[in-house]
Amino acid sequence: MNMKKWKRILRRVIGALLFLSAGFALAIWLLLRASLPQLDGTRSAAGVHAMTTIERDALGVATIQAQSRNDAMFALGFVHAQEHFFEMDLVRRMAAGELAGLVGAAAIDADKQHRPFRMRERAQAALATITPDERATLDAYTDGVNVGLNALSSRPWEYWLLREKPLPWTTADCLLAMDAMFFDLNGADNARELAFAQIRAALGENVYKFLSTSGGPWDAPLLGPPMNYPILPGAADIDLRKIDPKLLQVPSPHAETETKPGSNGFAVNGALTTTHAALVANDMHLPLRVPNIWFRARIEYPNPRRAGQTVDLIGVTLPGVPALVAGSNRHVAWGFTNSYGDWMDWVRVNLDPKDATRYKTDAGWKPLAQSTQVIKVHNAPDVRLDVRDTQWGPILASDTDGTPLALAWTAIEPGGVNMQFTRMDTAETVDEAVDIANASGMPAQNFIVGDRAGNIAWTIAGEIPKREGACDPLLPCDWSQPDTGWNGWLAPADHPRLPNPPAQRIWTANARTLDWQSPDYARLGDGGYDFGARARQIRDDLKAKTQFTPDDMLAIQLDDRALLMRNWHELLGKVLAKAGDAAPFADMKKHAADWDDRADPASVGYRLAHDFRRQVLDTVLDGFAAAVRAKYPDFQLPKMGQAETLVDAILLQRPQNLLPPGYASWDDLLQRSAQRVGEKLAALPGGIAQRRWGEVTKTHIRHPLSAALPGMGWLLDMPSRELPGDANMPRVQASNFGASERFAVEPGHEEYGYFHMPGGQSDNPLSPFYGAGDAAWAAGKAMPFLPGRARHTMSLRPESAR
Repeated sequence: MNMKKWKRILRRVIGALLFLSAGFALAIWLLLRASLPQLDGTRSAAGVHAMTTIERDALGVATIQAQSRNDAMFALGFVHAQEHFFEMDLVRRMAAGELAGLVGAAAIDADKQHRPFRMRERAQAALATITPDERATLDAYTDGVNVGLNALSSRPWEYWLLREKPLPWTTADCLLAMDAMFFDLNGADNARELAFAQIRAALGENVYKFLSTSGGPWDAPLLGPPMNYPILPGAADIDLRKIDPKLLQVPSPHAETETKPGSNGFAVNGALTTTHAALVANDMHLPLRVPNIWFRARIEYPNPRRAGQTVDLIGVTLPGVPALVAGSNRHVAWGFTNSYGDWMDWVRVNLDPKDATRYKTDAGWKPLAQSTQVIKVHNAPDVRLDVRDTQWGPILASDTDGTPLALAWTAIEPGGVNMQFTRMDTAETVDEAVDIANASGMPAQNFIVGDRAGNIAWTIAGEIPKREGACDPLLPCDWSQPDTGWNGWLAPADHPRLPNPPAQRIWTANARTLDWQSPDYARLGDGGYDFGARARQIRDDLKAKTQFTPDDMLAIQLDDRALLMRNWHELLGKVLAKAGDAAPFADMKKHAADWDDRADPASVGYRLAHDFRRQVLDTVLDGFAAAVRAKYPDFQLPKMGQAETLVDAILLQRPQNLLPPGYASWDDLLQRSAQRVGEKLAALPGGIAQRRWGEVTKTHIRHPLSAALPGMGWLLDMPSRELPGDANMPRVQASNFGASERFAVEPGHEEYGYFHMPGGQSDNPLSPFYGAGDAAWAAGKAMPFLPGRARHTMSLRPESAR
């Protein structure tokens, strides 16, 4: 074949490929275009009872104006479905253990973890306990979701790629969306308390008490003093030098920030503001994605308490749930942080030796509830999962002696999920808001609230189990004994409350809030409180001023000063001064000086101090883990919120019995930790000189399907940015974790407030709202709390009015 023919064939092949590529791109564009929501015009809708409007501003913030709450919730469901239905579907399936039915085998393990809780069955049962008004609201929202979904010209684009059709939304799915937050905020395995049981069994009471400490000198509780350092175990308790070094599993140096679902929430009372209203700020720390987990909305409807007045809700909603989650109703403003109380307990299940299908309770023997759960898997065979359930919860693990363990969890207790929080719509005072929060069925949260009269308060929103008996709640316990275990819920009036504290300020940041010697603290327990450095920095920021505006609250939320890391930077400097100038120490000395006391993305010195700290913590604590592995070879330390407290206490005294095996001295451990960090960073392209902190915080805020669509990140994901911040400071930042929103507002003066969030309002890349506002969030720019001028207006009219 001559060259001309080859060229002709090549041109045809290239032309065909270009044609196919263009055709594929056109097909993708058409799919996206067809699934865009309707923004303007009028649509008849069965289920809405009076004309209802949905306005959108330039960011896609929806303003809903309705003639009743149920019509407002219908419209909210409509807009949620049009903008977020795929994400709503993921949420309900995740909670129910049904995710593999949509996305395939990759989700089987997650479904196996969640399905034993039978959340869908529990949601159906919970519907029978709600009031007729609450049921009517859920039904109206559900109708709105399905009308909104069906109003799209095409199914949401994600379903075309997955070759699936979206299933209709059900009323029970609203409760599953709430259940999903329990999974996100509490986890589902209670691994921390299983680990404590193994620690106690392997190392004894004193070592267990040391490792399970709840706080230390960095604490900044709302009530009571900081805790002291825990008492170190003596040589009679443990001598780590005698442990086989082969049991050590010191991880390779890593730079990831420490992330766990949390938040900052703080408030000042009206004596400290120019408007004399309270000022409330909130930034909830969660995994970041496109679109954002929250959907901004303003919802207006006639006030059922005050004739002629209007309910005006402004803030964030959670797609799947008919409620304002956080924000303001112009009378009160509120926000949340994860409380980290103890909301899960392991229960020892004593099976009948003669009949393993029965177990012992305080009322005698009962049969296990046994079922086979069928997990549907997209494009693969079903998976069958045998589940054994008790009156306390499903059997999910075994104690150190092999006894089966059932997991008691507030999420699966009757009443643990309810619709009481929707009454916040019409709350007018802090006292009313606190009463509502205490009666609400939701993941137990720190609730920070202020009103337009200037009052502020803190309490726990969500149900609190009423514990009885002498059990250590951090360890498995036999609840078949009389008067032992959970006996219903704590009465709302018995929830801890702190109204108008003398300090005129309230702060929470996932650390301990209460006096550790108080009865209230014992009622909450310790579910893994965060280290206190972030809470202390917020408290001290608040104490540093006597007058506040919303801008002052944003400055606190963006505070990236490295107050904790300063100590580690100084320690690293001392270690390097003794280490000589051999590689990698010479380069480390040079670049450790690149330090400005902040988690600055351009700073190499911050990166070195951060990685050194993490390596020392891991190295010291792995000595204890190695000791446990001598008895339980697969043991891994759980996330230790007080790791800093424990290692601080050890390094202050440097006892030889707590020195892990293989190290000649504590100085040797510190130097070798620094060496491991330096060698790891030096081996990367560009060496230590190029290891800026921004490499770690460079954002990867992605659409859920982005990873499955190579080469489409430019279309689906937010721009990557190297941002300031870290874990133990107010500005929490990691690559895909951080502030899911930031706002501050004075109820009654919303025009002075600000709000911004990452990821945008829409999940359709062709939408003008896709990623809208993300750049302002990344820059820490204050954007108006209130929606802007309407750019689009859509009306929903009753079908009978056509």
